[in-house]
Amino acid sequence: MSAIRQADRRKFLLQAACCVAGGTGTYHALLQAARAGDAHVVAPQRTHFPPRANHLIFVFLTGGFSHLDTFDYKPRLRADHGRPIPAFGLRADEARNQPLLGSPFRFRQHGQSGLWVSEIFPHLAGVADDLCVVRSLHTDIVEHFQAVLAMHTGSSTVPLPSLGAWLSYGLGTRNPNLPAYVVLAEHLPYAGSQVFDSNFLPPVHQGVRIQPGPEPIANLRTPARSLPLHDLEQLMLRDVNEAHARARPEDQNLRARMNTFEVAGGLMREAPETFDLSRETDATRALYGVARGDNRSFGSQCLLARRLVERGVRVVELIDTGSQDNWDAHGDMGQHRGKAARVDRALAGLLRDLRRTGLIEQTLVAVCTEFGRTPWSDNALGRNHYARAFTSLLAGAGVCGGMAYGETDEYGATIVANPCHVHDYHATILHLMGIDHTRLTYRYAGRDFRLTDVYGNVVREVLS
Repeated sequence: MSAIRQADRRKFLLQAACCVAGGTGTYHALLQAARAGDAHVVAPQRTHFPPRANHLIFVFLTGGFSHLDTFDYKPRLRADHGRPIPAFGLRADEARNQPLLGSPFRFRQHGQSGLWVSEIFPHLAGVADDLCVVRSLHTDIVEHFQAVLAMHTGSSTVPLPSLGAWLSYGLGTRNPNLPAYVVLAEHLPYAGSQVFDSNFLPPVHQGVRIQPGPEPIANLRTPARSLPLHDLEQLMLRDVNEAHARARPEDQNLRARMNTFEVAGGLMREAPETFDLSRETDATRALYGVARGDNRSFGSQCLLARRLVERGVRVVELIDTGSQDNWDAHGDMGQHRGKAARVDRALAGLLRDLRRTGLIEQTLVAVCTEFGRTPWSDNALGRNHYARAFTSLLAGAGVCGGMAYGETDEYGATIVANPCHVHDYHATILHLMGIDHTRLTYRYAGRDFRLTDVYGNVVREVLS
């Protein structure tokens, strides 16, 4: 047994994590101790090159928000409203002429950059110069389940490890008391928990779902009457589990279960303070539109995301709503107004708060959806699914703010400049986090897998 194992490994990790994690000595101590105990998730990993961002806040707006009614202004579409053009439905055999549908919302240019933003996002319009609007995204499948999987895992057919799980595996965390990958989701999206699963990666890298409310993590506060006795019992249990695991080194689920106990213990110490939004000032809460006592709104989730990042969580995902009552506006595009009102102030407040605290220099924010909406309508009010062109956002560390990348035609139907596949979007996010997407691989079932499969190019034009 090595000398590092003879020491109290976990006590060492907890003490080391309280030091300045950026220090070289602390980094090597954490890495050595964690590897000695096979606790990869607590070891901050070396990146392929210096990262522009150390944390990712990934905001997923479920249902497919319309690029044509949010960030991709098409005056010609409004001018030709009602004009029949060759169109298609969800399947190729549904091709027929359908009338164009102009946006019911007004657009204006904002900021020094002059970015076009719809009236339904007045608060995001106020931070237009922080936004990089990618107007040329495209994906492969036009059904919700598969397209949501693709945006999260890079695969639209077979569930694979999620973006957050890959980042946990590739980067680890500097705070062993909190999960490396946290998912704030009141409701599950299409494809359910598969969107934050680790799949064939070690199970310890799967996302930990937090449900907004008065008790986001059930049974978090310890009922133990004597903490010293409780800690002693836990140490004895850990030793038994360690001996059991060493005899079964091939059992990743066993190791993950043990690590879950470790993280749960850390959560009991640290999470109550982390989740306590009452510690925030009224001025900060006002940025997000969060009243005192509010622990369920999307604004409160965005504020919690900042607090998690502040405490070292590597990836925080926010899922705005589930597979019902979302952005899937088949019947009436006017529904977008209410959906936007729920997230607009919170997202703008998050960006302003990250800048206020200095976290914007090390945090990447991605705001995305699974696909866009058609320029035409089959009922004169709503839009159908559209995979050939849609819009998503990037902001924060390493990203050029106040720019629009890519271009669609005058109706928003065809990408005419700088197409960006979902694989390219993922490759760019990994690049900003210091990872070469072609080198972050995991051997499984006889082949090397990666988030971007055999595709993907970094969109260097959006890098600052």
